[in-house]
Amino acid sequence: MKGMETYDLMESIRNTNEWLGASARAMASYPIWGLVPHPMFKVMSAWGRVTERSFARMVIKPDWGIVTIVGDHGRDHLVSIETLVSRPFGDLIHFRVSGRKPRSRRVLLVAPMSGHYSTLLRSTVASLLPDCEVYVTDWRNARDIPVSEGKFDIEDYTLYLVDFMRHLGPNINVIAICQPVPLTLTATAYLAEIDPAAQPRTMTLIGGPVDPDAAPTEVTDFGNRLTMGQLEHLAIQRVGFKYAGAGRLVYPGLLQLASFISMNADTHSRAFQQQITRAAKGEAGERDKHNRFYDEYLSVMDMTAEFYLSTVERIFKKREIATNSFVVGGRRVNASRITDVAVMVVEGEKDDISAPGQCLAALDLCTSLPAEKKTSHLEPGAGHYGIFAGNSWRTNIRPLVLDFLDRNASQSPQTRRAKVRAV
Repeated sequence: MKGMETYDLMESIRNTNEWLGASARAMASYPIWGLVPHPMFKVMSAWGRVTERSFARMVIKPDWGIVTIVGDHGRDHLVSIETLVSRPFGDLIHFRVSGRKPRSRRVLLVAPMSGHYSTLLRSTVASLLPDCEVYVTDWRNARDIPVSEGKFDIEDYTLYLVDFMRHLGPNINVIAICQPVPLTLTATAYLAEIDPAAQPRTMTLIGGPVDPDAAPTEVTDFGNRLTMGQLEHLAIQRVGFKYAGAGRLVYPGLLQLASFISMNADTHSRAFQQQITRAAKGEAGERDKHNRFYDEYLSVMDMTAEFYLSTVERIFKKREIATNSFVVGGRRVNASRITDVAVMVVEGEKDDISAPGQCLAALDLCTSLPAEKKTSHLEPGAGHYGIFAGNSWRTNIRPLVLDFLDRNASQSPQTRRAKVRAV
């Protein structure tokens, strides 16, 4: 499946379905059909609208859509996005809030590179902005990156995080969500060895596979069932001629989306059937609950082949981070080097992607960290998405995270540098 023809075939199928939806919507919307008292035309038009929108979203990067936030005195403040560090495979961006003093809480959200854009964290960013200065890792779609830019695997990802942390300074609080949790832990341990004063003040690790074997799930079982050769044959393709990254080996976003949907096929099928019915009745809205969710969920990005394969092999199969044997740039990284970075772990009781225990393993790896700098929280009834977005995040987890940041805000960067010099 490594040929460009399979990549272009998938894009052709997507494009054809988008066209079919647009054609059905246009044909069934002609006023003449108003003379025919049959609901078929309304259903056909509704099916066309839902189908066209769904397949069109798959190749569009969503907008952050955070225009204003409410300030301390009920006044709206404009929000703009500025790029602080620009790299070939991802940028460090800052959500700048105009007309207010910078917040003392400075947060770096490490977004996952697991099929969706960083905008998946839109609601997380919006919930933190009133109280924090928010920075985000904004990863780029591999299909748009020329082959001349070289490779990008999990070691490169880790070094990107190291550079971003160094740029923001030691008073930054890092919050890693899902896939980047083990690499964020590794990046901090790497800094603890080569540049201790540049470590973040705190790390909040949310639902990530530090030790996948601690609590197996369907995701970990899939990785263990297939050999690396089988996985490469089934998942990896070359970007087609339509994009700047033509010829680059990737795990295509459309293939990932098919995998996501297959995990809960019945739920997604019911959701689309209900949306078509609502659209036929005239009850569906441009930004209703269905469209808000699926506009983001269906927007997928390609991952470089080396990043995907090295993630499966080194994190899931060989458990290099769980066993403190991970090597970055020829240097073996050990989490026991972390001695003064407060660490909080958040897990969801019903998380079926990173089950409870996988992320908690991070605390056991930080053997040199005092007990008072370790904390954990298991959110009752929460699934994977709920621990960083939605009601569970807003009402329960977010206040705990902010309290954790405040409790560990007393140690200034100057104090840390003094400790490093003393050592």
